[in-house]
Order: sequence, then C-alpha cells, then structure tokens
Amino acid sequence: MVEKEVIVKNPHGLHARPAAVFVQKAASFPCKITISKNDKEVDAKSILAVMSLGVEPNEKIILRADGDKEEEALEELIKICENREM
Repeated sequence: MVEKEVIVKNPHGLHARPAAVFVQKAASFPCKITISKNDKEVDAKSILAVMSLGVEPNEKIILRADGDKEEEALEELIKICENREM
C-alpha cells in the first residue's frame, strides 16, 4: 500500500470535470484506490463518492492505493490534483 498527502491545486477543486477526469483515471488501474479528506475516506473510482467530499482548491487530501500498479496509479492521480489548467 502506498499513501500520499496532496494539496489540490486545481482552481475548481475536485468538482464536475476535474472529478470526472480523476475518477476515470482511477478506474483505469486494477488496484484499490481511496481518497480522504478530514477523516472521511471514499472510493476514488466513484464519481458520487469523490464529489461528496467537496474538495475545494488548496485543500489537503490523502490518496491511498493498494495492489497492482499502486505507485503508478498514485503518480497519475497526483498529476490530476496538481493540474491548474483543468
């Protein structure tokens, strides 16, 4: 299992389009992936679950991946969270 604390730099946080891109990328990996904010942890492959966190710009989240390609999965998801152009 790998875990990384990330600051969301997207100006819209993880809402609508950024959340959809995030979930689509998470779903492309075979490992279990979760995202948490303020002690609430949800399945990163569920758009409703991710949006329920209400992640705003400059908020801290924790990404966790466990299983095949876990490190690659976290690297790709961190890129999405840190993308200011989406």
